[in-house]
Amino acid sequence: MLAGAGALALAATATVTLANAHAAPAPATAKLSPAAATTLASQLKSGTAGAYYDAQAKKLVVNVVDQASAAKVRAKGAEPRMVTHTMAQLDAARQTLKAKATIPGTAWAMDPKANKVVVTSDRTVTGAKLDRLTKVAKGLGDTVELRHTNSQFRPLIAGGDAIWGSSARCSLGFNVVKGSDPYILTAGHCGNAVQEWSDQQGGQTIATTETSKFPGNDYSIAKYSGSTEHPSEVDLYNGSTQKITKAADATVGEQVKRSGSTTQVHDGTVKALNASVNYQEGTVDGLIQTDVCAEPGDSGGALFDGESALGLTSGGSGDCSQGGETFFQPVPAALQATGTQIG
Repeated sequence: MLAGAGALALAATATVTLANAHAAPAPATAKLSPAAATTLASQLKSGTAGAYYDAQAKKLVVNVVDQASAAKVRAKGAEPRMVTHTMAQLDAARQTLKAKATIPGTAWAMDPKANKVVVTSDRTVTGAKLDRLTKVAKGLGDTVELRHTNSQFRPLIAGGDAIWGSSARCSLGFNVVKGSDPYILTAGHCGNAVQEWSDQQGGQTIATTETSKFPGNDYSIAKYSGSTEHPSEVDLYNGSTQKITKAADATVGEQVKRSGSTTQVHDGTVKALNASVNYQEGTVDGLIQTDVCAEPGDSGGALFDGESALGLTSGGSGDCSQGGETFFQPVPAALQATGTQIG
């Protein structure tokens, strides 16, 4: 039984296993938010190649490929960093990977710090599949870096707070509203597996899945029934909760936390955006890649930074004993697609 009125506000996970060049510093008086730096990098797309927050130096960095773009970045209050590959070159590499190497057990994302597309294959990619992936990666030259993990990429179905169905346990991501009606926002692979949700195993229905998208995306909403409490909070598993007031886009280098019903609260860093993961069940694009650990049952759970809702736990590799990487469905995109908002 979940304890407390805030129980259903947390990130939960489901139990279904799917498996440098130097640049001048920014002016001391100028300030630019991480979101603004990312927007700036996209606006100067022909001359930039992504942005990230350097936590150690406490500065925002925008990759640039020419001095004109460097001057514009510096004027906006971020620090330019000269790199080799343009965003267009990196996007072209991603498209080649998608066309020639969409193999279950692989993932890729543009790493702005490395100025490369980092491709990872899990332990299931062997033999002819690994040979094919290696050939495609080598053909893309130094725009791509190929890595391997001994774990397996999989959705993390099992169960912040646990929500239960007859065939799966997931974690609740965020409580949201659609019009005046309250809804649960969680992972799509959870919504695909469960139609009616309860707050305890074998309990009464508290919500019914209305919309679910997976693969392609990984989000679902379930409409609350009855009078279940649905505060806009995340369970911190220490007797307290984190209030959630808004949704926000993640930034590479951002320090984040994840709450899930299997492994509770863990923290880490955003490593890449717009990641593609080729699960055995299909490909999901546009994900947030992090070094936060997660395990089966954490699916759907909340990724957040302070009062900002960032993502829903999708899947990954590794565990919270050995470490690993976890991918998240961005919350803003899920809200827009479902017509919901943070309550």
